Amino acid sequence: MRIGVLGSGGVGEALANGFLKHGHEVMRGSRDPAKLAGWKAGAGARARTGTMVEAASFGELVVLAVKGTAATATAEACAAALAGKAVIDTCNPIAEAPPVNGVLKFFTTLDASLLEELQRRVPQARFVKAFNSVGAELMADPKLPGGKPTMFICGDDEGARRQVAGLVEELGWEVEDAGYAQAARAIEPLCMLWCIPGFLKNDWVHAFKMLRG
Repeated sequence: MRIGVLGSGGVGEALANGFLKHGHEVMRGSRDPAKLAGWKAGAGARARTGTMVEAASFGELVVLAVKGTAATATAEACAAALAGKAVIDTCNPIAEAPPVNGVLKFFTTLDASLLEELQRRVPQARFVKAFNSVGAELMADPKLPGGKPTMFICGDDEGARRQVAGLVEELGWEVEDAGYAQAARAIEPLCMLWCIPGFLKNDWVHAFKMLRG
C-alpha cells in the first residue's frame, strides 16, 4: 500500500519506519520537506518526501501526525487530497500549557474531541483515531513482557476502521474497535493517563492492555 504520513516529528517517523519495514511505500510530508532529507537518505528505495499536499495525494491511506494545535489546519489544507481516504488521526488536543502534577491540559472537553472536529471540518475524509495513547518508541512492533498491547481505535466509517485495524495489527498490536467518532472523547484522554508515569517517574516505555474474563 502507498501510505502518506503528514508530519516531520517523531510519531510520523516511527510509523513511517514501521510501515516501510512491513513492505509499504511511504511518503512523508512536511511544510519544509528539506527537513526530512536525512530520514529519506537512510530509509530505502520505498521512502519518499514531499509537501503535506503531495504526501496526502500519494497515499492510498494517510496518517495525520502533527501537533494537535495544527491538526485541523493541516487537514483542511489537504482536504481535496484526503477525499475518500482513510486517515489515521494520531493527534491529541494538547493545550499550549505545561502539565500540572503530571497531568496534561487539553483544549477540548469531555463533550467533544479533536477527531470529531476533524471529521466535521473535512467531511470528505474518513478519520480513524489510533496511535494516540502510546509513545513513538513502541508504535511499531512493540515488545513488552505482557504480550501484545491494545490499540483503541474509533471513527464513523466502518470500512475505514477495518482498514486501519489491519495496519495496526500488522504493526504488532491487538485492536479494540470502540465504534463511532464520539468514542474519541474517551480515547484521546488516554494520552493524559499514558503520560503521567513519564512526567512523574520518567517511565515512558509502557502501553495499555484490554483484559477480558
